[in-house]
Amino acid sequence: MGLNLRITFDDQDYVYQIVNSKLIDQYTTELEILLNGEKIELIKDARKVWIQKNGDKTLNPDLVQALGRSVSLRLRM
Repeated sequence: MGLNLRITFDDQDYVYQIVNSKLIDQYTTELEILLNGEKIELIKDARKVWIQKNGDKTLNPDLVQALGRSVSLRLRM
């Protein structure tokens, strides 16, 4: 686990951590993050858009896209 990272989306702050960031490279299409302590899985689909894989709690698709882009920019994916 790494450092706590922050993102502001729709005037609300979120804290997340990237799970296993050492396994991520420019070809990675799946991410696991901890968002406010809850594990979320993200997938980059054929249109190069980040979507939520599955989970008990469904997030706003725009928030999921913002999280995926944030990780992509931080890790130069």
